[in-house]
Amino acid sequence: MIQKKQMLTALATVFALGMGSAHAGAIDALKKFNEDADGISGSFTQTVKSKKKTQTTNGSFQILRPGLFKWQYTSPYKQTIVGDGKTIWLYDVDLAQVTKSAQNQTIGDSPAAILSNKSALDSSYSLKEDGSAEGIDYVRAMPKKNNAGYQYIRIGFKGDALAAMQLKDSFGNETTIRFSNLNMKPNLSRGTFKFTPPKGVDVLSN
Repeated sequence: MIQKKQMLTALATVFALGMGSAHAGAIDALKKFNEDADGISGSFTQTVKSKKKTQTTNGSFQILRPGLFKWQYTSPYKQTIVGDGKTIWLYDVDLAQVTKSAQNQTIGDSPAAILSNKSALDSSYSLKEDGSAEGIDYVRAMPKKNNAGYQYIRIGFKGDALAAMQLKDSFGNETTIRFSNLNMKPNLSRGTFKFTPPKGVDVLSN
């Protein structure tokens, strides 16, 4: 299964830089999203390539700003990651195990920091247009800090619609996420992001 750190890094990137437009004015559109966006939901296919193997997973996600998210992997295995604003819960169905950690410590200076700090986009990234491939236009976000844990993020669009995200971490692993069924105005409440560990599972703390 995909390591927790890889999953959190990938989904945090989506939360931080999820919308915008990669044609002329993309950076302005991205900054406008940072100021205006309240929520998003949709489906995804995620592929992680390492030196030893390639793994593809599918699922759905929900985000409510600031700081609330639910990322559900449905195949080939079932895992759920929930951020309730204070705690990140990772529930592995097959292992019957829940791992919880402090959200501010787990997210740290990752892209998800922008959820609670709207100045993070300007303070943490350098943005530029990054060409097109297969009908998708890309924006590249480079972290300003050397210890960010990843080399770069590419956010791809078809027209104004979010289509893909690519991330390369400091170990050379490449994560690609393709998005579908996006809803820019989902009907979400804070209760959607409340997580209670199921009965009978082991609960571990990081």
